[in-house]
Amino acid sequence: MTNSTRNPQPATRHPLHLLVIGAGAIGCLVGGKLAQGGVAVTLAGRQRFVDAVTANGLRLSSGGVTQRIDNIDPAASLGEAFQHAVESNRPFDAAILTVKSYDTAAALDEVKAAAANAGLPVPPVLSLQNGVGNEEAIAAAFGPKHTIAGTITAPVEVPETGVVRLTKPHWMIGLSPWDRQQPAPIFDILRGQLLAAGIPVTLYADARSMKWTKLMMNQIGNATSAILAQAPAVTFAQPAIANLEIAALRETLAVMAGLGIQPVNVEKYPLGTLAPLLRYGPRWLLRPVLRKIVSGARGGKMPSLFLDLDAGKTQNEVLWYNGAVARAGEGIDIPVPVNRFLCETVLRLAAHPDERENWRGNVAKLTQTVKEGGRG
Repeated sequence: MTNSTRNPQPATRHPLHLLVIGAGAIGCLVGGKLAQGGVAVTLAGRQRFVDAVTANGLRLSSGGVTQRIDNIDPAASLGEAFQHAVESNRPFDAAILTVKSYDTAAALDEVKAAAANAGLPVPPVLSLQNGVGNEEAIAAAFGPKHTIAGTITAPVEVPETGVVRLTKPHWMIGLSPWDRQQPAPIFDILRGQLLAAGIPVTLYADARSMKWTKLMMNQIGNATSAILAQAPAVTFAQPAIANLEIAALRETLAVMAGLGIQPVNVEKYPLGTLAPLLRYGPRWLLRPVLRKIVSGARGGKMPSLFLDLDAGKTQNEVLWYNGAVARAGEGIDIPVPVNRFLCETVLRLAAHPDERENWRGNVAKLTQTVKEGGRG
């Protein structure tokens, strides 16, 4: 299995009954598209989501056209979702997990409890989450054969509850069995349903290559933008910050090499092809390359870590981005000081928002603090 969206569609059985866990932008987009394709979808979110969808349907907007989807079954909790499955006498064939990584552990516990209370089996779980560590958590909770690795590159926003806007026409889902020797039996069927719903699917031979490469995409211009409270286009205009980003990426590539994980190309981003250049090329050559990647991947949007800090959230996904690199590197004795520093700083700013003003736009403070810690 390699990177191609032009996959022959496998034969499918009757439409699946799928549970989508998380009614954010990704959950609503994927759940909505699957429902449009005739799949029975229960979408678990909060009560305000249930109220909005009950009143107005789930609305998907793209290219100036808004489509209303009324065949979504909204649920205000996973317990309620499994109760719906009991009442319809249709256990879930699979679940799609779209919550933030810091909510994964709680979501898996809730799935286990809800399934047990309903007397139903826990379905195989596809993770469409960013960062590294979610599939490992699913496999630890339910077993590798119950785990499907996924990525999604979808430029979406939620202007209001129950409404999802796709801001660019091109997007795709990446899929890979977590256990290549014993893939989840539902894998090919689920892939077929995604394709039948008009969702572009790319298959990857190795789940870890797919997930770690997507981590690199999420990593670029994220933590530095959050710390400096500036858009990546602004931060990358500073050679010192671009060099810091290069150092973090080189640590990531060194850790991947130490783990035996090969970077791959993801959608239109040739990180697999560029990996040798990113790791060993001159910085003056790499800076414009990274600026181009950032502008293509993020456009004018602020990255997720900044948005979480700016919203006053005490949790964010840096532990699954730079933190994942730091943990893995320390486990195999590969130095990861830049990723560790970026992770620790974002976490500190989340815990002490009053300190954010000291870092805002302060490129000199960021670069000097890295150097003083021997981290550059």
